[in-house]
Amino acid sequence: MSNPFKPTAGRIPPVLVGRKNIIADFEYALEDGPGAPGRLMFLTGARGVGKTVMLDVLGDKAKNLGWTVINETAESGFTDRLMEQLRSIGKDTDVVSYDMPKTSVEAGGYKASLDLGKINFDNRQRQTLSLRRAFTKQLDMVEKQGKGLLVTLDEVQSSSLDEMRSLSVAMQHLIREHRNIAFLFAGLPNAVGEVLDDKVITFLQRAEREHLGAVDNGDVLKSFDEIFGTGKHASMDVLIELTKATHGYPFMIQLVGYWAWRCSDQNGHLDRVSIDDAEEGIGMAKTKLGDMVHAQALKGLPAQAINYLLAMSLDDDVSRTGDVARRMERSPQFANIYRMRLVDEDIIEPAGRGFVRFKLPYLRDYLREHAAFLQMRGNVEEL
Repeated sequence: MSNPFKPTAGRIPPVLVGRKNIIADFEYALEDGPGAPGRLMFLTGARGVGKTVMLDVLGDKAKNLGWTVINETAESGFTDRLMEQLRSIGKDTDVVSYDMPKTSVEAGGYKASLDLGKINFDNRQRQTLSLRRAFTKQLDMVEKQGKGLLVTLDEVQSSSLDEMRSLSVAMQHLIREHRNIAFLFAGLPNAVGEVLDDKVITFLQRAEREHLGAVDNGDVLKSFDEIFGTGKHASMDVLIELTKATHGYPFMIQLVGYWAWRCSDQNGHLDRVSIDDAEEGIGMAKTKLGDMVHAQALKGLPAQAINYLLAMSLDDDVSRTGDVARRMERSPQFANIYRMRLVDEDIIEPAGRGFVRFKLPYLRDYLREHAAFLQMRGNVEEL
C-alpha cells in the first residue's frame, strides 16, 4: 500500500483533523443563502497550520453544490488574473470611461442641446468597475441555474493593498445587492491584520474570523489510529509516541505520519510500525520541519526579532521577558516591540505575565542548531 500521508504544501490530507466545525459552518452558510455570515470569512494562523488546505477543502464543498469556484493568490496583478478567469467563462471588457447622455434645456423661450461629455475613470476606479462588472455577468449566469460563485484568495498581504481595496469595494456592492457570492481569504496573522487596518477596507472587518491553531491531541491520536489501521499495525504506545511528537501542529501531523510509515517500509516492516520506526520517523520529521517551515518563518523577520528568538532559545521552557531583553542588551521597551511582532506572527505566545514560550514546535531546537548562521545573517543585515 502506498504511503497515505502527503506532507506537501497545500495538499489535502487524508483526514482533516480538528477542522470539522469550520467546514460545517461554511456549508451551512452556502445553504442559508445570500447574507449568511459564513460567506465572508478569513483564515489566519502560523505557517503550516493548513490555511491553503482549508481554502481548497471549502472550495470543494462549494463545487459539490454546483458552485463556480475561482482561486487566486494575492500576488501583484491578482485582480487582472481574477478578471481573466471570469472572462474565460463569460465575455467582458474593461470599463475605462462612460459617455454621459446628451440632454436639452429650455429657458426664456430658447431651447438648446447640452452635451455632458465623458467621464474618464482613474486606474483604481476602472479596476473596481471592471471587477464588479465581470462578477455581475458571471453571477447572472450561475444564478439562473440556482448556483453561486465562490472566490478564494490566499496569502493576503499589505503589498497588494490597492488591489485588495478594489476587490473589497466590488464585493461589498455585490453582497449589498444580495448576489449569490462568497469570499474567503487567508494569510499570516500580521499580514491580514495590516490589510484589515486599512481605512478603505473596513467592510472586510465584518468577515467571520477563523484562527487555525493547534489540534487537540485526542483528535490527532484518533486520526493516526484510523490512517495506520488501513495498512499497518501500530500499537497504542507507538500511536501515543507519534501523537506527542506532533504537538498538534497540522503540518507536523503529516510529516510524522509520512516518515514513520516510510521508515517502517525501509526497515522491512511492511505490515507494522515499530517503536524504532516511529522514533526514526520523528527524527526525520523534525529535520524536514526545520527546512520547510522554520527557515521560511524566520526569513522575513528583522534581525532584532531573530535576536529575540535566539535569546529565548537559551531557556529549556518558558522565557522571562526581562531575561530576554538583558540577553539582547536592549531595554525592555525595545525588546517588547519585537515580542509583540513575534506574537502577532504566531511564532511565540504569552505564557503568563512577563513570560513567553515558542508556539511553533521544535523552533527552539532549530534555533540552537543554526544560531551561528542566524547571528551572522543578522549582523550582515545591520551593516
